[in-house]
Amino acid sequence: MFAAMLATGVAALAHSRSTVHADATEPEDTEATPRTALTDSTFSLDEVVITATRTPKLLKDVPVQTRLISRRDIERTDATNVQDLLQQEMPGVEFTYAMNQQVHMNLCGFGGQGILFLVDGERLAGETMDDVDFTRLDMAGVERIEFVKGASSALYGSNAGGGVINIITRRDTTSWRLNANARLARHNAQRYGVTLGHSHGKWANDLNAVYTTTDNYSVTSAANPQTRVFSTVYGDQTLNVKDRLIFTPCKELRLTGRAGYFYRTVSRTPESPDRYRDFSAGLRAHWLPTDEDQVDVSYSYDQYDKSSYYKLTGLDLRNYSNVQNTLRAVYSHSFQDTGILTLGADYTHDYLYKTGISGSHREQDCLDAFAQMDWNISEQWELVGALRYDYFSLGDENRLTPKLTARYRPRHDLTFRVGYGMGFRAPSLKERYYDFDMAGIWIVKGSPELKAETSHNINISMEWTKKKYNLTVGTYYNHISNKLTTGLPYALPGDPHQLYLDYLNLKSHTVCGAEATLQTRWNKEWSARASYAVSAEMPLKDKQGNTINNQYLPARPHSLTARLDYTHTFSTHYTLDVALSGRFLSATDSKEYIDYYDIARGTHTVSYPAYTLWKLSTVHRIGKALKLTLAIDNLLNYQPRFYYLNAPVTDGASLQLGLSIDIERLW
Repeated sequence: MFAAMLATGVAALAHSRSTVHADATEPEDTEATPRTALTDSTFSLDEVVITATRTPKLLKDVPVQTRLISRRDIERTDATNVQDLLQQEMPGVEFTYAMNQQVHMNLCGFGGQGILFLVDGERLAGETMDDVDFTRLDMAGVERIEFVKGASSALYGSNAGGGVINIITRRDTTSWRLNANARLARHNAQRYGVTLGHSHGKWANDLNAVYTTTDNYSVTSAANPQTRVFSTVYGDQTLNVKDRLIFTPCKELRLTGRAGYFYRTVSRTPESPDRYRDFSAGLRAHWLPTDEDQVDVSYSYDQYDKSSYYKLTGLDLRNYSNVQNTLRAVYSHSFQDTGILTLGADYTHDYLYKTGISGSHREQDCLDAFAQMDWNISEQWELVGALRYDYFSLGDENRLTPKLTARYRPRHDLTFRVGYGMGFRAPSLKERYYDFDMAGIWIVKGSPELKAETSHNINISMEWTKKKYNLTVGTYYNHISNKLTTGLPYALPGDPHQLYLDYLNLKSHTVCGAEATLQTRWNKEWSARASYAVSAEMPLKDKQGNTINNQYLPARPHSLTARLDYTHTFSTHYTLDVALSGRFLSATDSKEYIDYYDIARGTHTVSYPAYTLWKLSTVHRIGKALKLTLAIDNLLNYQPRFYYLNAPVTDGASLQLGLSIDIERLW
């Protein structure tokens, strides 16, 4: 968490972009009421964001293309977790499935290892099939989500080559707040949440608890599928509890402590359900020694475990544990209207235990130091340069990573952004030391000799705002060297029936694409937004020139999201919000083995069809305390002919009913 602070708030920031004295990672609690003025704020351009430069800026002033999903957007979607939200709000996002329906994210050609997820600037421990556990990232207490496109390794280190998604949580400043909410949907999908906030004098506390449950359900594919299909969609049960305590002994110092617990169970087999747990905690001190300086020091702990529970014996056997301890120090100095200098350093101890890891567990120490200068050259020009050095105790993976971005505003309504960043991803402990039998298909083997993958990323974008309309157009190019993935399956001499799959470095890989977003607010009641993304990626080839099957299914080249919103206040006691949202994903082809258990049969091309999904949602605000949500997901009742690993798991339209009560407002 590297947010700087603005002492005079957002208003002062609008006059002096170099002010750094307000904590943007813990924003004030404000009412999510519809905006009525047709100004930049209509499109959230006057919102403060921090992820792009690690210092707070108005969205319209950031030098890097940044997408903001606001608190109001989150409330309108009524999303349970970040997976639900992103696939509704961002084009180019598709969540597909791997072995046992482990969820994999594909974002315009970048997989889960290329997009770095943060919560208030902190990394997450643990992964499943190279992705974070998206179910632990629920939307309770979330203020906004910031997505910075392009390589951000110079600011955030490994795994940020394709971008950074930072989930910013909310801080209440009211004396007390108590919200209870629930939602019911098809397949016995239930969600229950409680939020309790209290502030008194120098103390403030925020508590969020969410419980969800969804049943397994059966699906049926048509005859003669091209590739593997599944017949059961696995539900789960989750419990997520988070608490944050803030103590402000004086205006120059704030101390924050947090703790969290996450639990999830999935019954893929009735006799031995899989269990996932996460334990997290952290401490942070934020100090303002002068009007121009600030210091942040923090410690973060995160432990993500997996286990199998055997009902007959009552044994709960842990087979995976990833523990990360991180210490961080960040210093920022403001040169009045000239710019901001930011210096920082991190130390992380990474521990991995897993059955199938040679030696049962592995450990690694990671050190880094970075510097960034944000220079306001003039009212039209801003230049930001950053440099980071990373050291890893395992392997020869020391890395120096630069980043340079520029913003040019020739007119008040027109902004151009251009940036270059070097990305990198160090081999994970799993990729180095894994040795695992994957469902009897082949044995996946790690390689201690793996090299870090590096990338060169170029981003160019244009933003135009005119009265009721805002248009953003951007393009990117990313060339990756030594890409980390798995190679071709092979058999050892004398054992032709046992196949092996090694982690290795490919020679290179290229991903490029473009995106356009048009949004408008015609008046205080009607607004709309549409986004289109196109992406392309070169075939994967090893250093001998052999084509490698994509470890996951390829990105769909074209995608579109659209949203139409209507808001009307009928009286002081009733307001209606109506939203129609949809997403379209084009068809894609994938080269796959005809039989994964007998690769001698060769490969064939599988065509995955295009699909579109729509959702109609209505929110009824009754009085000051009640909010009733009625929604129909998959409005057009789409059902795939084949339930492949990258088909949507819907089996038809689903009615959703939700209720939220702000208890403190009942009186």
